[in-house]
Amino acid sequence: MKNFAVIDATTWEAMANSIVALLPKLGVSVAVLAAFWIAAALAAAAIARVGRSRRLDPDVIGLLAQSSKIALLVFGMITALGTMGIDVSAMVAGVGLTSLALGLALKEVVSNAIAGVLILFYKPFKRGDVVAVLTFKGRASEINLRYTTLETPEGRVFVPNTLLLTNAMIVSPENGH
Repeated sequence: MKNFAVIDATTWEAMANSIVALLPKLGVSVAVLAAFWIAAALAAAAIARVGRSRRLDPDVIGLLAQSSKIALLVFGMITALGTMGIDVSAMVAGVGLTSLALGLALKEVVSNAIAGVLILFYKPFKRGDVVAVLTFKGRASEINLRYTTLETPEGRVFVPNTLLLTNAMIVSPENGH
């Protein structure tokens, strides 16, 4: 029983020494993460300010600002973990493979979202314009990242944005000229 107490005390001492040795790395890691957090907030604010000054669509500005903020935060977390001494190469590879799998599985959703961003950015038409593409024709009432809503005499038609971006369309301005 006496040997167990000595081994136990030695084990506790080794653990305490390991924790004390880890504290400086933990402090630097927290500082790195805080720096990336601040950089992400500043980048999002800068994108929003530039977008407003250039009178870009608020939906596009919000999407770009949020995307940059998330990307910087993820990069900051991975960098902070690496600063602590954790091997992040497997994590980075896993994120890459997960992104590839999600990209393939959600190909249509991603392509519609990208097409939606391009439509919002380039503005080939706006709300209120009459849009005709393929067999669909109606007044554009909503444009979002997934689809564009056309109001027709028969009801609403939800046209995927990729159809609008990859096919010829006829656009009549809302005032009819």
